[in-house]
Amino acid sequence: MHRVVDENFVRESVRPRRADSHKGENGVVLVIGGSWMYHGAPFLAAMAAMRCGVDLAYIAVPEKIAAPIRALSPAVIVIPLTDMKLTRGAARRALKVLSKVDSIVIGPGLEAGSEPGIELVAREAIAAGKSLVLDAGALYPGILKHVAGGKVVLTPHAGEFKRVFGVEAPSRLEDKVKVVMEQAGKNKVTILLKGRVDVISDGVDVAVNETGTPAMTTGGTGDILSGIVAAFLAWGIEPFRAAASAAWINGKAGELAAERLGLHIIATDLLDEIPRVMRQFDMVVE
Repeated sequence: MHRVVDENFVRESVRPRRADSHKGENGVVLVIGGSWMYHGAPFLAAMAAMRCGVDLAYIAVPEKIAAPIRALSPAVIVIPLTDMKLTRGAARRALKVLSKVDSIVIGPGLEAGSEPGIELVAREAIAAGKSLVLDAGALYPGILKHVAGGKVVLTPHAGEFKRVFGVEAPSRLEDKVKVVMEQAGKNKVTILLKGRVDVISDGVDVAVNETGTPAMTTGGTGDILSGIVAAFLAWGIEPFRAAASAAWINGKAGELAAERLGLHIIATDLLDEIPRVMRQFDMVVE
């Protein structure tokens, strides 16, 4: 049996903000990704985390696209990396801010052939007790042995799920739930399998998310989802609850954007709607 994610589930997952909190106490996220073709992906992930309410977002990207990303918003902190791929050297440069961050997204827009750097970041982050979101270019079979047992969320679509786990995601929901739960338990990770109905499991608990709209096939919505997951992880929320809550919020933001614009939304429209979705969960405590 599985549960369906709802507003109450998300409300229990959002960390209240202290009235006397200061910069950095409400979460700091690092996004590592980007390439010559895909400069927008890491930016969307970082901005989604900020729109959720984290205090700071770092983006580590190849130097050639650092300036354009800086121009997109003054709200993010950009770390230029010397290589187009995430080499070990580039990874070490990104890891210089490891002590300052709470969670890390690896993969959005990342250049192929970045496995050595991805694995270095994953090992160092897990050893330091940081939470990880693996998306897009960070989803490949070899990564599993480096992240098993860590505070890690993988966010594959059906094709990436098969690539990583070597198993086809069934079309029937109950079968899909079973397979996701099995693979999560076997590999000691949390899986958020994206689809018309998202399936989330850590191998013990399992949930489905029914929010969303066909308008969300537009590019970039998955990057936004990874940023939302990272925000919850940065607040100290455990991976299963973080992933399930993020799926609900991402889908709701898409629904609100589609109410305004129909089937003509773009990913940045979701960024505008995230605060509208999140406001109902705002709570300040003394």
